[in-house]
Amino acid sequence: MGPTERAENWKRLEQDEFDVVVIGGGVTGAGAALDAATRGLRVALVEARDLAAGTSSRSSKLFHGGLRYLEQLEFSLVREALRERELMLTRLAPHLVKPVPFLYPLTRRFWERPYTAAGLLMYDTMGGARSVPGQKHLSRAGALRMVPALKRSAMIGGIRYYDAQADDARHTMTVARTAARYGAVVMTSTQVTGFLREADRIAGVKVRDVETAEEVEVRAHAVINATGVWTDELQKLSGGRGRFRVRSSKGVHIVVPRDRIVAETGMILRTEKSVLFVIPWGNHWIIGTTDTDWHLDLAHPSATKADIDYLLEHVNSVLATPLTHDDIEGVYAGLRPLLAGESEESSKLSREHAVARVAPGLVAIAGGKYTTYRVMAADAVDAVSPDVPGRMASSITDQVPLIGADGYHALVNQADQLAGAHGLHPYRIRHLLDRYGSEIHEVLSAGDERPDLLKPVPAAPNYLQAEIVYACSHEGAMHLEDVLTRRTRISIEYPHRGVDCADAVARLMAVELGWDEETIAREVAVYTQRVEAERDSQTEPSDQAADAKRSAAPEARISLLEPVV
Repeated sequence: MGPTERAENWKRLEQDEFDVVVIGGGVTGAGAALDAATRGLRVALVEARDLAAGTSSRSSKLFHGGLRYLEQLEFSLVREALRERELMLTRLAPHLVKPVPFLYPLTRRFWERPYTAAGLLMYDTMGGARSVPGQKHLSRAGALRMVPALKRSAMIGGIRYYDAQADDARHTMTVARTAARYGAVVMTSTQVTGFLREADRIAGVKVRDVETAEEVEVRAHAVINATGVWTDELQKLSGGRGRFRVRSSKGVHIVVPRDRIVAETGMILRTEKSVLFVIPWGNHWIIGTTDTDWHLDLAHPSATKADIDYLLEHVNSVLATPLTHDDIEGVYAGLRPLLAGESEESSKLSREHAVARVAPGLVAIAGGKYTTYRVMAADAVDAVSPDVPGRMASSITDQVPLIGADGYHALVNQADQLAGAHGLHPYRIRHLLDRYGSEIHEVLSAGDERPDLLKPVPAAPNYLQAEIVYACSHEGAMHLEDVLTRRTRISIEYPHRGVDCADAVARLMAVELGWDEETIAREVAVYTQRVEAERDSQTEPSDQAADAKRSAAPEARISLLEPVV
């Protein structure tokens, strides 16, 4: 997925006829492209911005059943999600998805421990075979040994249980790359501007290259609308009426250094509306999330000072040493595409997904949760079968490991030898293996001719310069924000949020993408303005004020049309 492949794919969009065009480069769209390609269909995936540019890079980064959905009696959703978690951990993406422990603090005597234990027993057994440990009960002293950062008065005991986590943006990108490996045409910076029609059916889409403003028509037997929070906007563009309505709920997370909370496990805390997670993330903690309606810019949801204060207030209610605004390294806000229901509270809206054939040749999918993306994708592809000629094969993505999964476990055992061969610390090799799996050889091969690429990125030492090069040559990165925000997580993992290394990273990208000095300067300026706008928005008291500050920053993709779908 480098520049050469993109140029060839643009020609294919115009020249080929596809069985399915998928609109949306989030995890559901990428999953649908992989599902369709592995069934033997001719597939194109188009995305206006970057892979995982929306919701799929801004989640809590968990593959989990959703413990709170048990209380809402959504047993089928929890069972399905736990089954998917198990598949990811064991077969499909063991290099990307890892077990993570959580402490559930108990605050009520007598009834809460047996009540919670019964729920966790269901949670431990509903997903079938289990590759994570079961629940462990702890006294208050035992819980405090596990999480010394907690106030003694914050609990009377605790239960440790396990879920799983992944870098959502990297996982989504890897799903899309796997689809490309099986023949899908994957195109980012490619915006749908209209639909093609034959009589009463949808026969394809009109697309615009937002890098060059060039436009072509893409013919297809069927189109899948997998645009998440943009579902309704795309539906209007098609001229049809949707079968369901999508409501956007904003979730804000903050990132703090690992040493600010002394703990061996993550935590799940009850709030008056939902739950709050404290999630281990490398040398950091991710704390979230909020859950409020959002009616403003769908591309750039903004965190407000009120959102951040809410998270600090709730986590500080249980911490012996409270966190302050000065402890925060990064902040990110994302939108959940919820199926609108009767309740006015977004935390109560269904996380089930819905698929509708809204017109001949057009299927829409919305709702759901990140963990169940593979099931959602299969349902969406099933729904286009009346429009695709011939008999459609069944979904097989439960048998298709993602790129980097094959050989991963053997390479983990060989980490010391790999480290010696490349002059790197074994810790660095293990970190790379958990990002690239068996693709690590390709990443490190960049250092054969340019040894400096095996040195850390200036001001972001958790990443190698070779990773920046690989993001451009193999992972479809086209702009500085693609690399700093999604291929790496520099934008949330360092207090400078990527500004201090922007020039160095842009110059590494320039070699791969053919940028001149003017382009380098523009990319750095646009990224810097984006960070400044986000920082400013996070001091505002309301969504409207924060949105005004964030929306003032320029777009990296200069030919995007509004509204973006």
